[in-house]
Amino acid sequence: MAEKEKKKREIPAATPKKGYKHRSVRKPETDQASNQMPATYQKYHLVPFDHVDGYDIRPGFYDINGATAIPGGVNFTVHTYYGTAVELLLYPRGESEDKPFAVIPFPPHYRIGNVFSMIVFGINIYDFEYAYHVDGPYDPGKGLIFDKTKPLLDPYAKAIVGQSVWGEKGPVGNLYRARVVKDDFDWKDFADPCLPISDLIIYEMHVRGFTKHKSSGVEFPGTFDGIREKIPYLKELGVNAVELMPIFEFDETLDHRVHDGRDLYNYWGYSTVSFFAPNTSYTAHVEFNREGNEFKNLVNELNNNGIEVILDVVFNHTAEGNEHGPYISFKGFDNNIYYMLTPEGFYYNFSGCGNTMNCNNPVVQQMILECLRYWVVTYRVDGFRFDLASIMGRNEDGSPMGNPPLLQSLAYDPILGNVKLIAEAWDAGGLYQVGAFASWNDRWAEWNGKYRDDVRRFLKGDEGVVYALANRLIGSPDIYKDDNQQNGSINFVTCHDGFTLYDLYSYNEKHNEANGWNNTDGANDNNSWNCGAEGDTKDPGIMDLRKKMMRNAFTVLMCSRGTPMFLAGDEFCNTQFGNNNPYCQDNEISWLDWGLLKKNKDVFEFFKKAIAFRKAHPAIRKRLGQCGFGFPQTSFHGVEPWQDQFQSYDHYLGVMFAGKELHGEDDIVYVAVNSYWEDLQIRLPDLPEGHVWRVALDTEKEPVKDGTMVGNQFTARARSVMVFTCGE
Repeated sequence: MAEKEKKKREIPAATPKKGYKHRSVRKPETDQASNQMPATYQKYHLVPFDHVDGYDIRPGFYDINGATAIPGGVNFTVHTYYGTAVELLLYPRGESEDKPFAVIPFPPHYRIGNVFSMIVFGINIYDFEYAYHVDGPYDPGKGLIFDKTKPLLDPYAKAIVGQSVWGEKGPVGNLYRARVVKDDFDWKDFADPCLPISDLIIYEMHVRGFTKHKSSGVEFPGTFDGIREKIPYLKELGVNAVELMPIFEFDETLDHRVHDGRDLYNYWGYSTVSFFAPNTSYTAHVEFNREGNEFKNLVNELNNNGIEVILDVVFNHTAEGNEHGPYISFKGFDNNIYYMLTPEGFYYNFSGCGNTMNCNNPVVQQMILECLRYWVVTYRVDGFRFDLASIMGRNEDGSPMGNPPLLQSLAYDPILGNVKLIAEAWDAGGLYQVGAFASWNDRWAEWNGKYRDDVRRFLKGDEGVVYALANRLIGSPDIYKDDNQQNGSINFVTCHDGFTLYDLYSYNEKHNEANGWNNTDGANDNNSWNCGAEGDTKDPGIMDLRKKMMRNAFTVLMCSRGTPMFLAGDEFCNTQFGNNNPYCQDNEISWLDWGLLKKNKDVFEFFKKAIAFRKAHPAIRKRLGQCGFGFPQTSFHGVEPWQDQFQSYDHYLGVMFAGKELHGEDDIVYVAVNSYWEDLQIRLPDLPEGHVWRVALDTEKEPVKDGTMVGNQFTARARSVMVFTCGE
């Protein structure tokens, strides 16, 4: 479906109510003869108590945040600590009119504590959109910037208006309104895979970029339904978890600019407008008042096919930016509660995006917890990856906390009990906590940035990395030292932030000129190697070497303890043309070119094989019982077996995993990694009589045949990886 065709259908505007001006609050009229309420309300347990501006109202449900449809009306609940008055604004649905057809103030006695709650009767959720006015003190030096003239988006809004067509401004520009959602999705016999995190193979993708390219061949490119169409492909590849880059509602047009004739957007989506609402521009069809159903269908179908869904969530900042940024929601409800502010009232910027959420303020803690619960209960997601998660461990003054209460509450919350919690354990303020992020009994895992760096350095031939690589392959025990951190490491060589795997071995330097910042953005320490030519080349020797380096990296990843993750498209040599920061590129730079799948079918088949191998060998994934040969769980080897004293100039590492599952067979795997530019003669550990080493994986272009029996000695080809298993 073309995006221009995904327009809202014509809908009649709601009939404006007469009498906008506020009248005195009074009890609704009753039938004096029978002393009963009007017949309209007799079938409801809840009856109105007051009448304001033509609407029957009553106090609402104070413990249910947001707007909720109920029989006969809608419950509206918001809270503000410093705000003094709140007005509900109702707008005709689907119109550009910026003047509400009704302004309903919350009567003063509808406030309990800091919560304003009101049920409005006789309104239909299909007829209106809504926002709020909040009044209060204006003292910027104290972080108080209330402005009763500015319409504010409900912080708990479940659907945002005017965002359904990618790249187009809504009918009221940068003013955001909400819609009430009817949750009537039938999950039927929902199948939650609930896989152990050690068994996951995570596939990171951008919802739009995964299928937007014309080569994807799907009916609904760039959407949740587009991913659904690719589920058979994901199953063939063998991954069992997808990690979706941000799907919370964001406005891709907020930072729109044009560079060299190309539109640049907030493509990645790390700039949240609403935490409770799905991004409606990722849907194939407009979902009036049922926003989220297409995503629910995707989660349901993925789970039914044994694939978990992990969301990349951004609680470190919002789209409101600093004091020069837009005034969308949180600034108007309680600016100095939702954001970390300097003593002068300015915004701390530990996120690098203008503001920093005050995550350990109790009010913000509660909102984050409610948000995650909502996505688990309503959308059945299986896990969350927290962008710049170290910010979630900072105190209100920005200082790091020893035991952040937010992280603890997420770890022990009953509803979140089975979901994966994954931290990007650093932030833009210089806090780097890989290995030091609070784990709370192994509930939190971390993106292991040291794994990425050490694997890249060793494979390209750097010296002095062999001990580091050895530790990375066995789960990074030098980083995750506590027994409660056995599942702490999320291993990756590539992710959205940086080079693709193909580009890692095609470029020595980043090439981000298309971003419009004179190639100053993006990381410079990529530990990449172009294999002899920068970028595109027709040299067959260089191309063969690049593919072998990719196979090397992926084999090491699949043969490392810890949870592996890789970037969508790596399995068929997808390229970003040397751009290692395509956050703004909604075009061929970021979109997966599915034509490369056919061209690089050999790489795809190798990835499938390596994934299947990992699944078949639990000794790689976790600690097992003692194997029958007496081998230790993990051991290091040089060119000679059991030689584990390495020199800085060593470029060969052998790692052996050994163990036995209860009532199972011995599982013994030897991983041979040669990053040297010449062949090496290697001796394998001796096996008991009647057992032999057999080849399982070989990254050479002309590999040794699977299952080939080898003696205790073999040739490790230059810049290659081989994997052996013990058999009879």
